Amino acid sequence: MKKYSFKNDYSEGCHPNILEALIKTNLDQQNGYGYDEYSEEAKELIKREINDSNADIHFVSGGTQANLLVISSILRPHESVVSAETGHIFTNETGAIEGTGHKIHGIVTEDGKLKPEHIQSVLDTHTNKPHQLKQKLVYISNSTEIGTIYQKQELKELYEFCKANDLYLFLDGARLGQALTSEINDLTLEDIANLTDVFYLGGTKNGALLGEAIVITNDKLKEEFGFHIKQKGAMLAKGRLLGIQFLELMKDDLYFDLAKHSNVQAMKIKSAFQNEGFEFLSETFTNQIFPILNNSQIEKLSEQFDFYVWKKIDDKRSAIRIITSWATSDEVVEKFVKGISNI
Repeated sequence: MKKYSFKNDYSEGCHPNILEALIKTNLDQQNGYGYDEYSEEAKELIKREINDSNADIHFVSGGTQANLLVISSILRPHESVVSAETGHIFTNETGAIEGTGHKIHGIVTEDGKLKPEHIQSVLDTHTNKPHQLKQKLVYISNSTEIGTIYQKQELKELYEFCKANDLYLFLDGARLGQALTSEINDLTLEDIANLTDVFYLGGTKNGALLGEAIVITNDKLKEEFGFHIKQKGAMLAKGRLLGIQFLELMKDDLYFDLAKHSNVQAMKIKSAFQNEGFEFLSETFTNQIFPILNNSQIEKLSEQFDFYVWKKIDDKRSAIRIITSWATSDEVVEKFVKGISNI
C-alpha cells in the first residue's frame, strides 16, 4: 500500500484550473520571455492586489532561484545578508548565496523570526570598516521554515529598523499564501508590499506546477533586474507558462482559497495531536506543524504515512514535520487523525 505523504506541499501537480488554462491556450501564439499577454494580465492583477501600479513583477521558476536572483542583484561584492539560522538560504540552498560571494550572518532565534535586536547584534560586531563586511540586506520568510508568521507590528518595526540602518528588507514568500490566511494573521498583501523592499509570492507550494512571482517595490532595486534573470538562466523562453499559472491563481482569490484550505487541514491534525496530549516544537497556525513524538510512536505512524523527522529532542523523542497542501483531502486527514489516536 502506498503511503500518503505529508513531507511537503508540492507533491501534487497543480490545481485543475491551471491545467485547463494551459490546454486551452496551448496553440495560441504569444511573445516569449514573459512578454506574453497572460503574464502581463497576471502582473496587473498582482499590482491591483498590492495597490501599487509602479511595482516591478518578474516570474521565475522556483524559490531558491528567486532568492539567488534577488540577493545577488542587490549586494555588491563586499556586502552581506542577515538571516535566521532556520532561514531557507542558510540551511537548504547548497550555499547558493555564498556561491555568489556573499556571506550570510545566521542568527539563532526561538521562533524562526528576526527582530531588530537580532540584526543590531550583527551590526555591533561589524564596525571596523572597511576591514569587515558591510551588512546590506535582511532576509526573512513568512511563513517561516518552522511555520510561524509575522504580525503587522513586528514587520513594521523590522522595516523601520532596516530603513534607519540603510538595510534592504527581502521577504521570502514561498508560503506567503499560508501566512496571509492563517487564523492569527493581521497582515494583507498590500501591507507586505508596503513594509518590504522586495518579496515574492510562492506558487510552487500553493497550487502551481511551478513558479514564483518576484515583486519589487523599491525603485532603487528595479533597474537592470532583467539582466540578472537572463544571466543566471532564469528567463524562460516560454514565459507564458508562468504567466498563465499566476493569472489563474490570482483570479477570484484562488491563491488565497488554496492556502487557507491547507491551513485548515493542518489545524485539524494539530487539534488531534493536542487532544492526545502531544507537545510541539513551535506554535504554528499555518500548514506546517511540528509535534513531538517518542521513537516508537514515530515508527508506528510512519507505517502508514510519510513525513520528515525534523529535529531530535533527546534520545527518546523527536519533532516530526507534517505539511498539508492545497489538495489534502478530508478523507486523508480523517485517516491520519485516526492513526494519531492509535499510536
